[in-house]
Amino acid sequence: MLQTERNKETIEKERALLLGINLHDGEDFARSMQELAYLAEACGMEPVKEVVQNLSKPYQALYMGKGKLLEVKEYLEEGSVDVLIFDRSLTPTQLRNLQSLLDYPILDRTTLILEIFAVRAKTREAKLQVESARLQYVLPRLVGMHKALSRQGGGSGLANKGAGEKKLELDRRRIEKRMSELEKELKKIERERITQQKRRQKSQIPRVALVGYTNAGKSTLMNGMLDKYTRDDSKKVLEKDMLFATLDTTVRRIQTSPDREFLLSDTVGFIHQLPTGLVKAFRSTLEEAKEADLLLHVLDYSDEAFLEQKKVTEETLKELGAGDIPVIYVYNKADRCMQAETIPSIRDNRIYLSAKTGRGIPELVEFIYQMLPTEKYKTTERQKQQWS
Repeated sequence: MLQTERNKETIEKERALLLGINLHDGEDFARSMQELAYLAEACGMEPVKEVVQNLSKPYQALYMGKGKLLEVKEYLEEGSVDVLIFDRSLTPTQLRNLQSLLDYPILDRTTLILEIFAVRAKTREAKLQVESARLQYVLPRLVGMHKALSRQGGGSGLANKGAGEKKLELDRRRIEKRMSELEKELKKIERERITQQKRRQKSQIPRVALVGYTNAGKSTLMNGMLDKYTRDDSKKVLEKDMLFATLDTTVRRIQTSPDREFLLSDTVGFIHQLPTGLVKAFRSTLEEAKEADLLLHVLDYSDEAFLEQKKVTEETLKELGAGDIPVIYVYNKADRCMQAETIPSIRDNRIYLSAKTGRGIPELVEFIYQMLPTEKYKTTERQKQQWS
């Protein structure tokens, strides 16, 4: 029976054809396409085929060459695909022309990420932020996106989210009015957030923010600290091996002794080509990182692309105005590529650990106290002996 149910779930998934252009511009194209497949899966779709074209730059009118797209059209006639997903953001003109030529539901990388965010957002603020970013992106693309937004099938997000989706099919005036309403609501929530931040500042408790690429293990690390120092399961955050499992910023108090504590915040993960609209929309949420005394930049050390992911995160932090905050680089999942007896390992401002097994968490906490700009948290020789 269980096997039958699994088969049914697989059959009901939307089948996605992934389309990409390799510009040979120094980026890891194969990695980017693999990430696109992961995004499709995170959105409840099943990638069934890739179509790739080598170009020096995208075609202005159709993104890909017309000959390649006509090949795609022939393949679509077989009926083995439900939706097309392009590897980069499409311009309104490209989307409109592609829709006219292929007459098929089309999504691009940005729309895919927006769908995932729409499904994963839990708090009111996150939902409003996602809706705002989505409407800003969709507004100039209404004509070309109509078919994709109204598609049927097992997908999730824009097509089946419920409140708010039908407004994407209404006229521009209605959408612009909704965008204005969202801006007012978000400003009100932002004022409340600023009040909360001022309250935390008055408490003089140091603030530490977890940042990093999506699925690097930020939530796992937070839960590991909560396990060790609070033992309160109700305080834990969602921990799942998927892209963008966490969208809502969570702040928890980590108290390791009567006179030593800090506030730890878990923030939304970054990703290559994260839509500018989403960065702007989540700017208030990401203020937790900007206002932190110390950043824990979590990296998946077992991922061969961790250096590129590190670069993406650092560039996004600079864009947010958080590029100059002291940072500890936390090389997580080190147990997958290092010998157990060498974990944890601290080198300069880097620590290698395993959040999942808990190896290195006490050492990380001590490292945090050493890095915080508060003299009362500096570890004495006596305390070092107690912790060793």
